[in-house]
Amino acid sequence: MSRPVRLTAQAVLRIALHGLCALPAVVLVVEGLSGGLGANPIEALIRGLGDWGLRFLVMALAVTPVRRLARLPTLARYRRMLGLWAFAYVLLHVSAYVVLDQFFDWAAIGNDIVKHKFITVGMAAVTLLIPLAATSTSAMIRRLGGKRWRTLHRLVYVAGPLAAIHYIWMVKADIRQPVVYLLIVLLLLGCRVAFLAQERIERN
Repeated sequence: MSRPVRLTAQAVLRIALHGLCALPAVVLVVEGLSGGLGANPIEALIRGLGDWGLRFLVMALAVTPVRRLARLPTLARYRRMLGLWAFAYVLLHVSAYVVLDQFFDWAAIGNDIVKHKFITVGMAAVTLLIPLAATSTSAMIRRLGGKRWRTLHRLVYVAGPLAAIHYIWMVKADIRQPVVYLLIVLLLLGCRVAFLAQERIERN
């Protein structure tokens, strides 16, 4: 007989966190199927997925400053998870636009990217996030080496603000909420830059 699998407290916590991260997508799908997304459910679904992609990106960026300032080193183990969930929601956001809104009309999609600046910067942000998600495994960190991996992942310093600018330009009217997101992203990135500068000073 096989031994029963015993989950550690950390494993249980990670499973619970994954469930919480997946919950917004489940809620959006259920609301869409039940008619709870309003008169334009496709647009509401696309925007909802994008909103959560940006929120998870902010949470991933917040891990390092909070970990350093609150002296909670264990938070570092959840940064990768939050970053991957951010990418998952961004990917769902783009997929919903491609499949449900444009029906795989690549010519129309290409025209949108060229014509609408909010889509241009949004696609730029997605493009920058792809190599970050692709190299998020421990095996890729070992393969690239710590220094090159850290250099590559500084692309988030560009992707984060671009995602917030995409939100601002998409909303057009009441931009207060997306501006708040942009300010938070810039603040968090500023903290990360300050920490890097401090580490270099300490090494020298």
